[in-house]
Order: sequence, then structure tokens, then C-alpha cells
Amino acid sequence: MFKPLSDHDRKKQISVKGLAGVENVTDLKKNFNRHLHFTLVKDRHVSTKRDYYFALVHTVRDHLVNRWIRTQQSYYKKDPKRVYHISLEFYMGRTLQNTMVNLALENACDEALYQLGLDMEELQEMEEDAGLGNVGLGRLAACFLDSMASLGLAAYGYGIRYEFGIFNQKISNGWQVEEADDWLRYGNPWEKARPEYMRPVHFYGRTEHHPDGVKWVDTQVVLALPYDTPVPGYRNNIVNTMRLWSAKAPCEFNLKDFNVGGYIQAVLDRNLAENISRVLYPNDNFFEGKELRLKQEYFVVAATLQDIIRRFKASKFGSRDIVRTDFSSLPDKVAIQLNDTHPALAIPELMRVLVDEEKLPWEKAWDICIKTCAYTNHTVLPEALERWPIDLFQTLLPRHLEIIYEINRRHMERVSSLYPGDMDRMRHMSLIEEDGQKRVNMAHLCIVGSHSVNGVARIHSDILKATVFKDFYEMDPHKFQNKTNGITPRRWLVMCNPGLAEVIAERIGEDFIRDLDQLKKLRNFVNDEAFIRDIAKVKQENKMKFAVHLEEHYKVKINPNSMFDIQVKRIHEYKRQLLNCLHIITFYNRIKKQPNKQWTPRTIMIGGKAAPGYHTAKMIIRLITAIGEVVNNDPVVGDRLKVIFLENYRVTLAEKAIPASDLSEQISTADTEASGTGNMKFMLNGALTIGTMDGANVEMAEEAGDGNLFIFGMRVEDVDAMDAKGYNASEYYNRIPELKQAIDQIKILIHNQKKTNTFVQYVNQMCFLLHRFKVFADYEDYIKCQEKVSALYMKPKEWTKKVIHNIAGSGKFSSDRTISQYAREIWGVEPTLEKLAAPDDPK
Repeated sequence: MFKPLSDHDRKKQISVKGLAGVENVTDLKKNFNRHLHFTLVKDRHVSTKRDYYFALVHTVRDHLVNRWIRTQQSYYKKDPKRVYHISLEFYMGRTLQNTMVNLALENACDEALYQLGLDMEELQEMEEDAGLGNVGLGRLAACFLDSMASLGLAAYGYGIRYEFGIFNQKISNGWQVEEADDWLRYGNPWEKARPEYMRPVHFYGRTEHHPDGVKWVDTQVVLALPYDTPVPGYRNNIVNTMRLWSAKAPCEFNLKDFNVGGYIQAVLDRNLAENISRVLYPNDNFFEGKELRLKQEYFVVAATLQDIIRRFKASKFGSRDIVRTDFSSLPDKVAIQLNDTHPALAIPELMRVLVDEEKLPWEKAWDICIKTCAYTNHTVLPEALERWPIDLFQTLLPRHLEIIYEINRRHMERVSSLYPGDMDRMRHMSLIEEDGQKRVNMAHLCIVGSHSVNGVARIHSDILKATVFKDFYEMDPHKFQNKTNGITPRRWLVMCNPGLAEVIAERIGEDFIRDLDQLKKLRNFVNDEAFIRDIAKVKQENKMKFAVHLEEHYKVKINPNSMFDIQVKRIHEYKRQLLNCLHIITFYNRIKKQPNKQWTPRTIMIGGKAAPGYHTAKMIIRLITAIGEVVNNDPVVGDRLKVIFLENYRVTLAEKAIPASDLSEQISTADTEASGTGNMKFMLNGALTIGTMDGANVEMAEEAGDGNLFIFGMRVEDVDAMDAKGYNASEYYNRIPELKQAIDQIKILIHNQKKTNTFVQYVNQMCFLLHRFKVFADYEDYIKCQEKVSALYMKPKEWTKKVIHNIAGSGKFSSDRTISQYAREIWGVEPTLEKLAAPDDPK
């Protein structure tokens, strides 16, 4: 089989003007050797590949540090309004290549290592993914950090430095098995510990009410140690900061315990405090009300708010002197963005600081709080909305519960005055839910305590206003707005698909990397024969490269001329991997029925992790692998259909799979996916989308043109109508022969697997009960739409024309556009494309 060019080899043949800045290769080699011999190896006589990797990182980091310091100095000098993006998740992936791209060092480093006899791609593979997030929300936060730096915003990302990130997924006998992600075992060369900014965080205790205010006493203290990671903007010499907090136990020991021989136990008990930052909760779109999770949420906001207020009060770089004491100007200098409800405790914590510590009157403090905070909602699924038990709050955060009660009392007075006698409305809008166990509704807290509430796609924002938060919207319509998600084109085009970036740059120049709207210019080349050939050639090279990867890792021979049909995302019922499975079985049956017919060959890949406690999702994975075992070993089918489950899907694997994809599966039930960002990555990298009118798919169809996506299935209004009428899955099962055949085959397949009873029970639920995500209702339309996909794929030129329309229409989905809208319409700051002076320029 012909082995495709690697990105390394391709860069020996091409050089995109502006995609690789000029750098002194000799100096890079000298600095590399200096780090290798004096910083890392020291007394050892033999260098390992990991030594080479760390030497390369330190060499690249040298170019970051001066820019980092100069950026922070400029912020203190100009004293701009600062933006604080608080998120429990930052799914950063690998940092090395992204940093080289943004600093224009990639080709120079490549050449320097080549001259030293080293392969840069091999060294890049040594880097661990920083998997501190659950795919969507955490990856979005990472894209936002890149865009905020690239747009010159004085912005900071605040989160938790989890010792163990999202678990590594292994497939054993077809089942998912979780392994701990010990991503720090070799150290993290990108971070810098900042113990001088360590902050105490309090838990438990009780409150005392005095004439001069309320005191929170007898608390347990955990220390928050910050680790800073530089976030470089794209070629503008600006380097912002992501600050992640690690939990540390205080040094003091209980002297009494020590004296009675409890010293060892006292030391061991320190682990209980440090468990706060031990592990990322692996649930996505599912609320799990554990005490440790609530501790994590308060830990990050308490430490972050102390940092924010310290910086607000300080006068200049490196100073700890307090010069600003009037908190009236806080909203003019600070914008806090809450990434979903996880950091919702920032609202009562800010009130506690302003009222209890800074002694502001409640009304003034509340006005400041609302003007400072803004809330982004990421889901409409009821099971994902956080509702914390009052009893847990009372034990863990007694002062905050008092503050929430007071917020709710005043909120209820306002609702009552606006809607007298409307008890149902008051119950729906209360921060405290009283049906069954009393709980705090964190989404309601965010809405009441923020000046802005936004969804992440237009259809999602409309659903929030029409259903989930309808009462709040009617009371405060000015708060609600939309900010459609976006992705950074630096990582998701320039870095992961250099061949496509090169072809685009040859036609329209390189400015699209900072202004993705310029991709619209590609519409002028839709009928350009040379451009069509170039786009198709890049796609085929990416497919051949990924096919080599698949054959090495999955031992399945791939037909690189087959359609690469990919669905990669968290495994969840609403994302409907089951619908994809039904298509696979239907296609398989058709090939078996007519083996001599010319079929459009497909390699269908499904990847994603199931939350460890989400048993249905784990069963879906087992179903996919079981189908693959049958299909891949059937000689009648051959290479016309292959099914692969992509194990341990993560950022690094996405960077390989997405550029190679022909077809992107975005098939969630209408009104369940808030936005999606994977759909945007596939679109930008030249895949066509088969999808429902859900999330950002709606806007993608508008931008590319309806005829350039394969849209099928029920719309939101159809789903609502079906809910009102009632959904009868068995009616579809009995009416559609191919569906009945597929389901019956699944039953037979499952009877041959372990855990038979559980599996059969779920299949019966899917078939005959009121299945919530209506897989059967969309089956027929989905199969017909897949037939259109297959027919078009057999016409390569027409297919590629639609690909060009999609790439040309993907400019809207840059996170630069998203962040620019947040900046102007929520945070009150102005983005800029101005560059900071480089370190070697005079100040």
C-alpha cells in the first residue's frame, strides 16, 4: 500500500508564506542542546526520546516567557477591564505544536531537529493530552482561551488542576474499561507553580450573627495552590494565563493528636483535603450530586474570587499594595463569565466577600454582583441541570445557604410584585425547589445573579426562552441573548490539516487564519477545476494517512477509497449512536441480499467515551463493537463495509480523524443538542454533514446553503407535536420491514453476548416503550438520506463542490467571532488585532 506523506515530509516540499515565521535555526539548535545537556540530562551519558521532547518544549517555552511577562506588564500599565472565564473544565489537549504554530516557530523547529537527526513528529507524540474536561464544554473553553489571546483581550482562564483527567478508555472483549489518566506522571513542562499566590478556602463550620455583620467560624481550611500555563495568541506576541488551582492541606498539625501518637494519621488525613483536585468528574450532560463535586465547585470560585479582588485592588505589576478600595468600579474593571452552572457559587461567594468582608450594604453589593457576572447555559436536558440538596449546602457551606435564601427572598418579592397571586410562577422561578427533597436550583441562581444569560446556538437560545427559562425571559427579556459556539482555526485547521490550509492560502492568502469570514472568497473557486482537484487530493492524502494509523492500531485493513463516515462524541442516548447502528445493519443486510450490486463502500467509525456510571451508554458501545465483529469478518461484505470503534477518543485522535472524514454524523434528536462544536470542525476540514435540524446544524445549513448538507428527520415543532400526540415505537417496528429485521438481528446478536438479560431488557425498552429520543421515528428518513449520500459520493466532482461550499461557509464558526461577540455585547471590552512589541523590540 502506498504510504502517504507525513506532515513533516510535506513541509519539506511546501512552505506556506506566513504559516511559518522566519527564525534562526542555528540559535534554536544551540538552545535545544543547552537544555538537553544542562537542564535535563546532567549526569546521565545517554539521552532518551523523552529528554529530547523536554528539551524541545523548553526551547519553545523560552520564546513564550518574555512575551508572557511583557503581556502581563502591559495589562498592569494600561489597567484594562479584565475578563475571567471560570470553568470546571479545560480540555486543552497537547500544547507543543499549537504553541509553535501561534509563535511561528513550527518550520524552524522542524528544520533544526531535522539537522540534529531527530523527527519532530515523533517527539510531539511523547506529549500527554491535558484531558481536564469532558469533550464539548471543556474543549470550547480551550478554544475560547486561544481566541481571547489572539484578540488581545486581558483575559484569564480559571479552573482546577486535576491530578487525573478524563479517564483513558480501553476496549476489552468489546466492553469499555476505564483506566486512570495519570497525565502528570512525567511532569508538565508548560506550567509554573505560583505558591506566592496560594489562597485559603473554607468549608463546613457555622455562622455567627453580630451587630457589625456575619462571621463564618470554625471552618476547615484547604489551601489553593495556583499553577499558571501560558496561552499564546496567534502571532501577536500576547500571552495570556490559564490559572489552575491545586488543593493542598495546611501545614499545621493538631498538637494534641501528635502528642497522643496520632501523627501518622494526621499526615494521612491530609489526603482528604487534597482529594478536591484529585480527579475530574467524568459525567457529561448528567448531574451527579456528590459532596466532593460541590467542594470542587466552591474551591475553584473561592480561590478565583480572592485572586480577582487582589488583582482589582493592586496598583501595578508585582505590587501587593492596595490602592483601589471603592468596589463601585468593580464591574468596570472585572467581567466574570460562568461556563455553565458549575461555577454558580461565584455569585453567593462574591456577595459574601462584599457584604461580610468588605462591609458593603446588601443592595450595593447585589448591584455590583449582577453587573459583574454573566452566565452561559450549555444544555436543556433536565438530568444535566444542577440541583444541590439543602442539607448538603447547610453542612458544607452554611453561610452561602443563608445568602442564597436572602437572594431568593428578594427575588420572590419581585416576582410577586410583578405577577400578584401567580403561585405557579413563583414556584417555577424559585431558587429553592420544594417538591420532595429541598434543593437549590443552580441555573436559577445564575440567571437571577447575572446581567446576561446566553445559549450557545440560535435554536438553543430560542428553546431556553420558550421553554426551560420561559418565566425568567418574560420577566427580564433584556438579559437573554445568543452566542453561537465556535472553534479556533489555529488548532482545527492550520495545525491539524496543514495541507488544506496550504491549498486555501494559495487562493485567498493567509489572512483567513485571523479572519475566518474570508473563507467566503472560496465560493469564487467552486467551479475551478484545479481547486477541486487540490481539495480532493488533500482529502485523499489525509485519508491514506489515517488508514495507516487505523491498520496499525486496529488490525483492520481499510479501503482508503471508501467513504470515511465518522461519528465521534460522548456516547449518549440523545446523540443517537443507535440510529447509526441501525443504518449499519440495514446497509449490511442490503449488501448481503444483493452481493453483486455496485455499492458505495464505507468505513464507518464511531468513537466516544461513556460516563462510567452510565450503563446504557456502555451497552451502546458493546453493541457497536458486536456489530463490528460480525461485519468485519463477513467475506461476502469484504471491504465494502467496515465498522470500527475508535478507542479512547480524545483531542489528539480528533486531530487525526477529522481531516480524514468524508461524512460527519450529527444526528441528535431535534431540540436536545445545545450547539455542538465537532460539527463545526468537520465542516471546516471538508466533510459533508448528515444531520438533523438541531444545535448549530441549523446555522451551518444557512451558511453553506441547505442543499450542501444532508438534512433529515423531525424538526423541533415535529418533536413537540409527537410528544403531545404520543410516540409509539412499536408502530414503526411493525410497519417498516428493514427496521424490524435490524432490531430482530440485534436481539439475536445480543443473545450471543455476555450480560444477556440486561441487554435484552434495554433493546425491548428501545423498541416498545416510549423511547425518549425517538430513534425509530427518524429511521426511515435517515436511511433515505444515507442513500442520497452514497449516490453523491460516486460523483467525486459534485461531492467536492459541496465540500468547497461547506468550507467557504464555515467562517461564522470561528471562536474569534464568538469571543468578539461576548466581548462587545456581554463583557464591555473591545477586541483588537494590534500586536504587542516582540521581546527583541525596544519597549
